[in-house]
Amino acid sequence: MSRPTDPAQPGFDARRFKAMERAGFNRIAARYAEGAHLRAELAEALLEAAALAPGQRVLDLASGPGLLAGQAALRVAPGGSVLATDIAEGMLAEGARRCGEHADAPCFAAADAEQLCLADASMDRVLAGLALFIFPHPERALAEMRRVLMPGGRVALSVWGVRESVPLIHRAQDTIARLLPPPKVSRPSVFRYGEAEVLSATLAAAGFDDIDIRPCTFACHFADADAYWQAFLDLAGGAAEALGRLPEPIQADLRAAVADDLADHRCDDGRGGFLVPALTLVASARRPG
Repeated sequence: MSRPTDPAQPGFDARRFKAMERAGFNRIAARYAEGAHLRAELAEALLEAAALAPGQRVLDLASGPGLLAGQAALRVAPGGSVLATDIAEGMLAEGARRCGEHADAPCFAAADAEQLCLADASMDRVLAGLALFIFPHPERALAEMRRVLMPGGRVALSVWGVRESVPLIHRAQDTIARLLPPPKVSRPSVFRYGEAEVLSATLAAAGFDDIDIRPCTFACHFADADAYWQAFLDLAGGAAEALGRLPEPIQADLRAAVADDLADHRCDDGRGGFLVPALTLVASARRPG
């Protein structure tokens, strides 16, 4: 069983990393929300794993524009509440704008998942969609999740599968690796929890039990390589911020070159374009007590 890559390598600066992520997700806030339909199957699987019910108090970490939070709020009504948190205030503003002022809309608050200003045992459920691998110190985030959960409460989260099973991400990464020099300091891998055994062991080490992990596979159709590249940027956060700072000719070269890496995913069902799959893992675990 392989282990997640330790981001605490020489030169890694967690504060700088978070600042880049914040800037990147603020940059893509509206487009991230508009791409929600591409991940609808995953959102549904995570919400089902959370076993939400009316009256529950729910925390959604790294909520972005509140895509999960908004759906969760409908499931815990009446009487329940959802708090959507993120370090990117632009994402939260986008979520608040889209949710409006309905009585059952989530509340939005800027917060760092590794250091939450919430009372112990104050939540029935914690959600974290495609987030655990983003945190520089995921063990701290998991400790905070456990702390704010009431005994018997559950966390539900999703992560990308192993690299080879997620062409949706790694095809763009392949293009970047071919055209650009390697970064001076590597980012934590988004695939570091892609093996079910690793994710299960991580949750157990954080003090959770009754761990259930299930695969969720979906595929996204893109009319052309440009649409795929834009969708990748709309998910990429800090990586999108770094790419966005490159000279425009280099960005154009990346957009043009990605078609080569997508060649194996040409759609042959009459729609044209590309059909690109992704495997994720959806986990549910309980705080004992």
